[in-house]
Amino acid sequence: MTELVVVLDTTIVTIALPQAQQELSLPDGQRQWVVTAYALAFGALLLLGGRIADYWGRKRTFMVGMLGFGLASTWGGLAQGGIELIVARGVQGAFAALLAPAALAMVTVMFPHGRERNIAFAIFGTVAGTGAAIGLVLGGVLTEFASWRWCLLVNIVFVVLGMVGGAILLSESKADGNNHYDIWGTITVTLGLGSLVYGFTLAEHGWGSADTVIFISLGVLFLALFVWIQARVREPLLPLRVITHPVRAGAFLIQAVVGSVMIGSMLYLTFHFQLVMGMSPLLSGVANVAMTVVIMACTPLVTRALNTYGPRPLMILGPLFSAAGLFYLTGITPTGSYFTEVLPALALLGIGLSMLFVPLQNLSLTGVQAEDAGVASATVNSTFHIGGSIGLAVFTVIHAKAVEGSTSAGVSQANAFTDGFSAAFLASGIAMIAASLLAILMIRGKKDDLMPQWDYDEETSTAKSEMH
Repeated sequence: MTELVVVLDTTIVTIALPQAQQELSLPDGQRQWVVTAYALAFGALLLLGGRIADYWGRKRTFMVGMLGFGLASTWGGLAQGGIELIVARGVQGAFAALLAPAALAMVTVMFPHGRERNIAFAIFGTVAGTGAAIGLVLGGVLTEFASWRWCLLVNIVFVVLGMVGGAILLSESKADGNNHYDIWGTITVTLGLGSLVYGFTLAEHGWGSADTVIFISLGVLFLALFVWIQARVREPLLPLRVITHPVRAGAFLIQAVVGSVMIGSMLYLTFHFQLVMGMSPLLSGVANVAMTVVIMACTPLVTRALNTYGPRPLMILGPLFSAAGLFYLTGITPTGSYFTEVLPALALLGIGLSMLFVPLQNLSLTGVQAEDAGVASATVNSTFHIGGSIGLAVFTVIHAKAVEGSTSAGVSQANAFTDGFSAAFLASGIAMIAASLLAILMIRGKKDDLMPQWDYDEETSTAKSEMH
């Protein structure tokens, strides 16, 4: 349920954005930040959240993250201005950064090896994959029959259930030893990611504009400084051993591309439904269900394929199916039918994404030592949401430029919007092709080498991951 809530909140407000924008007088230039503030804060602080979970205690971190997430959700649901809503969403993302790695780390330790572990990660990955689409549906229901505010206030129910369940069912675990927090690493990675994403959002004014170049350059500089610090401090925020293994590095990069599509690109399909096709919020949310149904239907088959063939074939083919769906979406028209122009694409996307979600969580933790479980789990989630933040910024620029060009050519507003959405889908499809190439180049090795093998010590109740 934790992963569902965290991922769901990435998209649940998407359906409500037109209503919220109107009520709070939110300018078009700030609209995307309702989504970006959450994803950016979440992704940028996940590494620190993972270390806090490892050092302070995973159950304790989980409970504090749940409480803070509920309070921030309440604040956002009661917000009286656009900036207040954006800030509340950022705080919500910060507490989600405590919540998510603690939950995944506990799953990692509770299921140290074997078939049960594969099933646990298949379920975890499927929930993560379907949570975005479920958020769209739930957001449509709440916006249609209540108010956009309930897209945030509904989290109170999940938080209460999560805290009661956590208090009763979870046991404490944490890394041994005298641990210290990497403050400078935290500062540099947060500034680096924040500057990078903000720089991409400014590219709407031109990739060569001074502000764009300055902020993107600052982002790269801070991230380079972060890597330099990680290589030298005694207890780094992100031990470089977690990301330098080529298979894990490939998984992290592919996860970032998936995040850019799920968060950045699919937002425009929702806009197409409402702004061009004239769907209500509810119908717009329901229109996305096809992809979720396909993902859930394919998951058992993909899980068996993972055990039989290993993750590499799935990681190569999954992005290709997804790219085919996205390229199909480039053919949308203002007067086209959902069943002919959209539904086949969602089916292809569902097949492709199911082939990625099932192995990704498992593959990203291949060879990770138990003491790094929290930070590795954080890296898995961080790459998804940072990829989504960057993707949303880049696709927004691509969309805006396409709309501007079509409008200058004298086409109607509906056609101009559709041209913009098609351009965003085309860029997303190209990104997925790149993800397949990454899998070919980096997800290499025999099946048994790519599947994590965990030795479990019954006496100490600790798990240790080893590569063959």
